[in-house]
Amino acid sequence: MTSRLDRDGEFGLAVPSVVSTRATALNSTEPSADELAIAGWSRLSTCDWPDRIVTTLFLQGCPWRCTYCHNYTILDPRTPGVVPWQDVADLLAKRQGLLDGVVFSGGEPTRQRALVAAARQVRGLGFGVGLHTGGAFPTRLRALLPYIDWVGLDIKAPPDRYDEITRRQGSARPAFESLEMVMEAGISVQVRTTVDPTVLTPGDVTRLTELLRDEYGVDDHVLQTVRSDGTSEEYRNALKKTELMG
Repeated sequence: MTSRLDRDGEFGLAVPSVVSTRATALNSTEPSADELAIAGWSRLSTCDWPDRIVTTLFLQGCPWRCTYCHNYTILDPRTPGVVPWQDVADLLAKRQGLLDGVVFSGGEPTRQRALVAAARQVRGLGFGVGLHTGGAFPTRLRALLPYIDWVGLDIKAPPDRYDEITRRQGSARPAFESLEMVMEAGISVQVRTTVDPTVLTPGDVTRLTELLRDEYGVDDHVLQTVRSDGTSEEYRNALKKTELMG
């Protein structure tokens, strides 16, 4: 299938063989899971992967500055992590049969190259791997696909309005490349759109829904209501102004 964004690729599947709770790299050039910068950790979650009980990791850093981001305090990629990977591995060793999997969230988790080793290790321990991503790094996402069971993919707007949400130029292209990649790989995916009323009109939302359904074959598209808690003061003021204007 020819890519709608003029790119294509082959996706080979691999079976992870890691069984140790210690992080190991596939080769000397790949960072180990111990290098993962983890900004936060929800040890038990029932809302981050539909119908699964998981532990969720919030990884540090993101290249985008979305208007409504409620995790903006973990966006700076220079900030070190606060949760050691070994603590996560130790928990997983004790929770086999009790947890369904691990969700890697963010920030933008695919920014970190060590995520491949971490996902491989989680699979090797017998857990499912879920991923929350905005699709900012399609090449790194491709390397993760053999170890991912479910993706929650944030598609933020129609392509012509994307940069207004992310506040970064050219952000639609990698997001839609990532969407096509996941759809072609056959991985279970839920596409989510947080409807930002300070940017998107009802017509924009309709255009996006039709694009996802008709051009990309998305059959699980969830519209999310924006929430102001955890967002910047600038955004809270903009949202309040929009609500007052009706």
